[in-house]
Amino acid sequence: MSYEAIAILMFASMLLMLLTGQRVFAAIGIVSTVAALLLWGEGGVEMPFTAAFKLFKWYPLLTLPLFIYMGYILSESGIADDLYRMFHVWFGGLKGGLAVGTIGLMVVISAMNGLSVAGMAIGATIALPEMLRRGYDKIMITGVVQAGSSLGILVPPSVVLVLYGMIARESVGKLWLAGALPGLMMAALFIIYIVIRCRVQPHLGPTVSEAERNLPMAEKLRLLRAGIIPFLIFFFMTGLFVMGITSLVESSAVGATAATLAALVKRRLNRKVLEETVRKTLGISCMFMWIILAALCFGAVFDGIGAARAIETLFVTRWNLTPWEVLIMMQLSYLFMGMFLDDTAMLVIVAPLYVPLVKILGFDPVWYGVLYTITCQIAYMTPPFGYNLFLMRAMAPPEITLVDIYRSITPFVLVMIIALILVMVFPQIALWLPGQIYTR
Repeated sequence: MSYEAIAILMFASMLLMLLTGQRVFAAIGIVSTVAALLLWGEGGVEMPFTAAFKLFKWYPLLTLPLFIYMGYILSESGIADDLYRMFHVWFGGLKGGLAVGTIGLMVVISAMNGLSVAGMAIGATIALPEMLRRGYDKIMITGVVQAGSSLGILVPPSVVLVLYGMIARESVGKLWLAGALPGLMMAALFIIYIVIRCRVQPHLGPTVSEAERNLPMAEKLRLLRAGIIPFLIFFFMTGLFVMGITSLVESSAVGATAATLAALVKRRLNRKVLEETVRKTLGISCMFMWIILAALCFGAVFDGIGAARAIETLFVTRWNLTPWEVLIMMQLSYLFMGMFLDDTAMLVIVAPLYVPLVKILGFDPVWYGVLYTITCQIAYMTPPFGYNLFLMRAMAPPEITLVDIYRSITPFVLVMIIALILVMVFPQIALWLPGQIYTR
């Protein structure tokens, strides 16, 4: 059997297992292990063990549970509620101001957590009911929450970029810095769209009443304190890393410690909060570790059969495609897969093929990591089975139907596509910041 046929058979077997409801790491790990045994006999047994020890020796992996813990303890202790109250008062006088404040909240939550699920949960349970109560258009604000929560996988400390860095063998620090400006740019584009749309159609986002808005300045300034804690945590975590004072792992430890102290100072650190935080952190961390382990084994098999070179020959030699045409085809394949799979499943399935191909074609793998993440954000919100669509359906109030959710995402997907094109045409949007920091 040819290597091309082996690769197709592995992908088909893996997709079949996923369609039967198997967990991502189980489907990928079993297929890659069985393929290794059939291809190389007893020697193939060493591949999963080698992948496991490579994972356990990867020092930056320690950042994963620490950042997840940091995000959950801030969420469980109610600090996110205080943040929304601050945005509510300060942006309430603007048409669509609460929607703008929700995007701001999502950026802060993303900088504290690194997962889109956390932003979705906070937006759907705190911001969405509040905006509905104040007469905001339900379709527009449903899109706002979904789009804002997607920033969690791009704005540092993105857990998805940690996973990409492990599989692509790239610096997580560079990837985080590369995702910062595109993430803020996308948030700014969302805000510009909301402001323009609500100015043209004021009924979509009415202002907050005078009574709620006209608080004494002393009270408004007191509310600003809600933003001080997240800012300080982000500064100590990211600022110390950027200045070269702490390493990546040390920064994650600083962030986790600062978040715990913040909850303690606000007298919200109790047994229930701590128990819930640790339980969720353990569950998410173990899930990602199993996925990384399966991905490493899968990638080792593909390296062994030379699949990356075979795809390069197919695209470049036989089909005579330019590197940019190949890149666009890769992005389109992510969009298609995103209709059915989540970001980690997509990355694990195609990264062993795409990352080596990106390097062969002469593209920067750090820049490509940002492109992949933005494409995942778009795929998250793409019908019929976009991940965020069903998360929103599970968390939204009863008056928001699945049809409303589908209708809500169109303008925000278009904004994301504009952001993706900008980063593709102007790579320095992603590469300027890591270039400045890592060339010192």
